Amino acid sequence: MTTEDQPAEGFAARMDFALRKDPLEAPRRTHLHLKLIAITLAWLVAVPLLVVYGLTGPGRTDDVLDLAAFGTLLGPFAAAVLATKNRRFGLGGGYIVLTLLMVLPAAAISRL
Repeated sequence: MTTEDQPAEGFAARMDFALRKDPLEAPRRTHLHLKLIAITLAWLVAVPLLVVYGLTGPGRTDDVLDLAAFGTLLGPFAAAVLATKNRRFGLGGGYIVLTLLMVLPAAAISRL
């Protein structure tokens, strides 16, 4: 059945709904932004704590510094995946750029 064969009321109602904004978009976007803020704040707190503990902790093991280097890349990458999965490509692109910028600090942390 094509659109020409359908009754005018059904087609007009679907077109009207398609042209209007989705009423659930705003709560979805807010929920996504809260998740992104939580990931970013956890990343901003956890990585420096791991670096400081790895440099000053008892034994000064390289495992903690390797975990900090991994976390340096994991935080922005997880946020980028979450943003692009939810069709927020601008935010996802920003987090991808941040991930690429964190490659050098991660390499520096793992070599300490």
